[in-house]
Amino acid sequence: MKIIQGILLSVLFLVGCTPAQTQDTTPVKLPALKPGEAVATFAGGCFWAQEEGFDQLRGVREVISGYAGGHVKNPTYKQVGTDETGHAESVQVYYDPKVISYNELLEAFFAGHDPTTLNRQGPDVGRDYRSVAFYRTPEEKRAIEAAIQRTNASGHYKNPVVTEVLLFRAFYPAETYHQNYCKLHPNQPYIRSVSMPKIEKLRKAMKGKLKNEGQYTTL
Repeated sequence: MKIIQGILLSVLFLVGCTPAQTQDTTPVKLPALKPGEAVATFAGGCFWAQEEGFDQLRGVREVISGYAGGHVKNPTYKQVGTDETGHAESVQVYYDPKVISYNELLEAFFAGHDPTTLNRQGPDVGRDYRSVAFYRTPEEKRAIEAAIQRTNASGHYKNPVVTEVLLFRAFYPAETYHQNYCKLHPNQPYIRSVSMPKIEKLRKAMKGKLKNEGQYTTL
């Protein structure tokens, strides 16, 4: 049974956060901040689920998939996947702090992935899938550290949080074909078996703060 499970896991990993066919490889353009808007950056495994999960929240205008936390400028998906650029698959969240707070985004972040598994999320293994919360101000750093303490104290996860707390330096948008991937490919096996459970987990934790409360069952 363990051998069969291992084979299935390996197949799923190969399918993983990789599209079945290459499409537009041009990096998407980042949106301009609107007056009164704020931006936050997180990494929690494959960016497909993270993007769709954050996009479910009221007050979030747009979410962009991309790469952060590394040392190579304008990396490609293929480069990041080698684990040699230092980047993690990340999302940049454009939101209205009058509608949703940074602390609420942190709540969604820690609910939408497993922050206790080092350098992996489910079948996806490597530092490019590590958990990271990027801060832009000392206040955000304190908020992240407090959220980690709350998450550990809650006992929700069996193991302690291993999320990295890093100063934000740069975010590089991913190729166009990665954007809105969950919405565009709802029947892809990886989306159904790996991404959707994460999204549903986030939605359950953020009940009452969703754009389409009670109307979302599947993509």
